[in-house]
Amino acid sequence: MTAWKERLAKSLPENLGREIDIFETEIDLRRRGKLEEKLFAETRLRRGVYGQRYDNGQRHDGEAQQQLSYPSGELTKGPQTLWDAPGMQRVKLPYGKVTLEQLEVLAECAEEYSDAILHVTTRQDIQLHFVHIEDTPDMMRRLGAVGVTTREACGNSVRNITACPYAGVCNDESFDVAPYAHAATYFLMGHDDTQDFGRKFKIAFSGCADHACGLTSFHDIGCVARIREVDGRKQRGFAFYVGGGLGSVPHAAKLLEEFVPEEELLPMMQAVCRLFTKYGERENRARARLKFVIKKLGIEEFARLAREERLKLKADPRATAYLADLTLTDEKPIAAAPRPLEAESDAYRAWAKTNLRPQAQPGYSVATVTLPLGDLTSYQARKLAEIAGELTGDTMRTTVEQNLCLRWLRNEYAPELFQRLQAIGLAEGGASTITDITSCPGTDTCKLGISSSRGLAGELRKRLTVIQEELAPEARALHIKTSGCFNSCGQHHVADLGFLGVSRNVSGRRVPHFQVVVGGQWEANGGAFGLAIGAIPSKNVPEMVKRLTARFVAERRPEESFTSFVQRIGKKEIRTMVEALAETPAYEADRSFYSDWGDPREYTIGDMGVGECAGEVVPFVIMALAAAEREVFEAQLLLDNQNATEASQRAYRAMLTAARALTRERLPDLGEAADEIVESFRTELVDSKLFLDPFAGAKFAHYLFKAHRDGDESSAEAAHQRIEEAQLFVDVSYQCYERMVQARALTAS
Repeated sequence: MTAWKERLAKSLPENLGREIDIFETEIDLRRRGKLEEKLFAETRLRRGVYGQRYDNGQRHDGEAQQQLSYPSGELTKGPQTLWDAPGMQRVKLPYGKVTLEQLEVLAECAEEYSDAILHVTTRQDIQLHFVHIEDTPDMMRRLGAVGVTTREACGNSVRNITACPYAGVCNDESFDVAPYAHAATYFLMGHDDTQDFGRKFKIAFSGCADHACGLTSFHDIGCVARIREVDGRKQRGFAFYVGGGLGSVPHAAKLLEEFVPEEELLPMMQAVCRLFTKYGERENRARARLKFVIKKLGIEEFARLAREERLKLKADPRATAYLADLTLTDEKPIAAAPRPLEAESDAYRAWAKTNLRPQAQPGYSVATVTLPLGDLTSYQARKLAEIAGELTGDTMRTTVEQNLCLRWLRNEYAPELFQRLQAIGLAEGGASTITDITSCPGTDTCKLGISSSRGLAGELRKRLTVIQEELAPEARALHIKTSGCFNSCGQHHVADLGFLGVSRNVSGRRVPHFQVVVGGQWEANGGAFGLAIGAIPSKNVPEMVKRLTARFVAERRPEESFTSFVQRIGKKEIRTMVEALAETPAYEADRSFYSDWGDPREYTIGDMGVGECAGEVVPFVIMALAAAEREVFEAQLLLDNQNATEASQRAYRAMLTAARALTRERLPDLGEAADEIVESFRTELVDSKLFLDPFAGAKFAHYLFKAHRDGDESSAEAAHQRIEEAQLFVDVSYQCYERMVQARALTAS
């Protein structure tokens, strides 16, 4: 395989390399105390760099603790900063697509920078934990060289866009949604209209309305593929839903448009994003999602505003250019000759029953590689890439159930695949069954974790796997999901049996508990949300699962789903079952209840911290002005290296960046051309006397005009002067923005 430094030189896109260089500079500025922590936090979150809980070096695997250490070999306890403790790096995989080369590089990075574990998330991302922030720029470069980005993986941004992992090979889909998810990802990433959100924003695609693969019902935007006939011609489009979300209080997405034609898909997304920026809450973080905007305005008014906003958009060729090549995301099976079907073992047949799914294309299947707790080691990832390279090719997708799909598997190759998965410990069956339990990181690494969702999931998986052959088919088909707190990162609201972590005080001691959530529906794109019935001690959850599943099997009516069963017997009846397991033994009688799963220490919530799921709200203008300030700093470094011309260019770019940031407050659709920025800045801020220093009048504005007129300076003295002018221009820009905010506040009052 090509060494990573050689790969960088050949493959890292110039613009991505520049972005990563900028982030490395920002790390340096923060270390020197020249970049405010609040601003840097949002900057790093938008690069996928996330602070994590570091719980005394322990990582829970549901059975025992695995001792992990810092690269320095030291263990610490208590709140840590990213400067003295590792964090987490989130890697975006749009619609879950990952190539063989990308998986190999992810394995390399996990081994060299992390704890040698790749974690698949419920948004089809990959996360690497215990990563030092100083290592992140090099990691980003290595990933970028194989087409993987971490940009806007966290923070107040459009998060990874998810889609059905069977898109393009599904028997039930209207059409393949992968090219649309791909286009939406790169159209919205870094777009001006997605940079000033008050919270995160999530989008999902589904090829059909019936199954769970896309889970469009709980996203800010959910798109379900549809085909209609117009004048005898079939037209592709989407049922367009908005305002869904889970969190502490779930909201079902509401239908904005019955049918959005494919050419209008991205403009409509852009219009909704603009409305979120305009009407979204910015002070109360708990109510800063799109679902609250729609709740406040009503779906009819929001729809009216969205159509109105759509008409205001400037024509953008990028919004439809992708339609010229919808084959961009297509996959082809590897060129391999058919072979006789190998002998099938009992173990293979059991695995195939749950982990093989026929494709729409005859002779091929999708094989699901079940990943307990969403984890695979760097060794397993590397071997999996090797196996896929021989049997399926570049056809892998991560799933929202934290597994990995190998598509385009020849049916006669399936027994060999199973044998080779066995050899690397990845041949567990039970995909999408009761043993395939989804879990958020919980107290392992999340600062908001209250109870060990991973520890519970691991324990339930272990127990249920032992007895799965004894379970009735109705019980085996159930879905279990666990979250370490009320935020529903484990998606417990749409499980048949969901559990969310809480804490209770029993006789002066903390005891880990889980709320029992029933009534959720995984099918129909997460078609119904469950309700919490009551809390029980964490150690009683396995017994709760046993009793509920047994009762369902014994009392269900023919063809009755678990959701319907819960509705029929009533939540009061289930509450009685919960209450029977709610009591906690005295500490002296059974101390095990006072520890969490996988952690022998006495339970506490003292090491909880402030979560970083969204970051703080930092206005787009402030982010841009900080970027301008960083460009001035870079200009100084260039001048120190005797590169006067480039230093002059960078100082000019700093002034342009600041001018555009301010002018966009009045002209949201301002482009990026230098002439347009300068003239609009002159008209909107200078001629209107908004850009004024109280002592020097509009003098500082002329620094920009002069640099724009004169072009680059080649002498060190002239470049030095331009840098000085740029710094003053940025300083006055900050003052100008403060005055604009004050004026806005006075107008509002």
